[in-house]
Amino acid sequence: MPIPKINPTTTNAWQKLEAHFEAIYDVHIQELFASEKGRRKSMSFVWEDVSLDYSKNRISAETFQLLLQLAEECKLKEAIDAQYNGETINETEGRAVLHTALRDFKNLKPEVEAALEKMRDFSEKIISGDWKGHTGKAITDIVNIGVGGSSLGPAMTTEALSFYKNHLNIHYVSNVDGDHVMETLKKLDPETTLFIVVSKSFTTQETLTNANTIRKWFVKNISETAIANHFVAVSANNTEAQKFGISEDNIFPMWDWVGGRFSLWSAVGLSTCCSVGYEHFEALLKGAHAMDEHFKDTSFDKNMPVIMAMLSVWYNNFFQTETEMVLPYSQYLSKLVNHLQQAVMESNGKSIDRNGAPVEYQTGTVIWGSTGVNAQHAFMQLLHQGTKLIPTDFICFETSLYEVEEHQEKLLANCYAQADALAKGTFGKQVENNFKRFEGNSPSNMLKIEKLTPNSLGKLIALYEHKLFVQGVIWNIYSYDQWGVELGKKMANDILSKSRI
Repeated sequence: MPIPKINPTTTNAWQKLEAHFEAIYDVHIQELFASEKGRRKSMSFVWEDVSLDYSKNRISAETFQLLLQLAEECKLKEAIDAQYNGETINETEGRAVLHTALRDFKNLKPEVEAALEKMRDFSEKIISGDWKGHTGKAITDIVNIGVGGSSLGPAMTTEALSFYKNHLNIHYVSNVDGDHVMETLKKLDPETTLFIVVSKSFTTQETLTNANTIRKWFVKNISETAIANHFVAVSANNTEAQKFGISEDNIFPMWDWVGGRFSLWSAVGLSTCCSVGYEHFEALLKGAHAMDEHFKDTSFDKNMPVIMAMLSVWYNNFFQTETEMVLPYSQYLSKLVNHLQQAVMESNGKSIDRNGAPVEYQTGTVIWGSTGVNAQHAFMQLLHQGTKLIPTDFICFETSLYEVEEHQEKLLANCYAQADALAKGTFGKQVENNFKRFEGNSPSNMLKIEKLTPNSLGKLIALYEHKLFVQGVIWNIYSYDQWGVELGKKMANDILSKSRI
């Protein structure tokens, strides 16, 4: 069964939401709390070690029910089933979308199981020092050479899990900026460095340019025959990888049913696996799978990805907000926003619907943000007293990994205070002058997680993956192709060809 193709604006729920929006637009969040007793309890819940409080949103109980009705009328459940059943939901590229299959240990595909075993074996050899470089020295540094999903996801995950890292130093080269490549290389000893070339096609311009530059540097410092000991690949094109000099035994697979921006769970995450060890990498996958099960099996009214996605639709399409902010109150998640920008904006930045017609409503949201408390001393002023309405996701962890309680108390106090201040402002209070007046009424979600572990990180990333899927279903677009990216690549190649004539 193909994914449903329903224009959301033709549904009864959409028509009701338009009328309802006019009635609720000027209602303040504070008024909603006053009129709906038990609002915080009814609009928050806990699932495993994650809690979601969405009570500080500009919605009433009626709004919430209408949003769920919209999901039903857009046949969201049928779309979820189509994805999990391996239907070709990426119809424009003729592919299934099965990154969830990379982390389903109850029903692992044979090829996924084999790839994980290979990753386990490889990472253990690197970490233990059994894998030797050409001159007999153990590996101390790993350089991941990729771009887009072949770099952003693994780099974010490796940074997020740095508390669990071992002795290996992990580096990421993605930008085709030669200065960036050379700055990375000058820190490295070629005798103790391993390079992972990540490219599905093994023809990606940026990745291959960087890989060939690094290869020349390596050959100049060591030798051509040493490449097999210091270069491995993650690719679907074994022939080209072998031409590069990489042994067939050192090529890890990629599959066309896994999009690049959802590939950190596969061998694309090999750098993360080496950084934290296979056990932690598997815990990351199992956390994501737990969220997969929650998303697939839970009714929409208690379904975290569905609720967050429908709230996003509410603001994007009715309030016309256009942007959303993500604020993780953990420095470990400093690269999360970058990863989500690719995942969300590359997926849902579409203006043609699944029927092939131009859309007449807003689709993809602009994702931005930073880590709190840093954001409070940068751009939060705009949210508090500016003219733009920007829904915000606050993400925090109850427990500090290093158990520095004083710092954690202040960090969480700032997180909660910002959410309260955005919602309440100075509503109903007298202020000295207008310059100290805060409108409030700025919506937010509060995601609270017990502790930052590989397992909980997997849940968090998967939550946003499913959120963007739901958005794409409601907006009637194909979230998993990326023709705009392909056009840019083609035009860059055309410019290069003309400049060489």
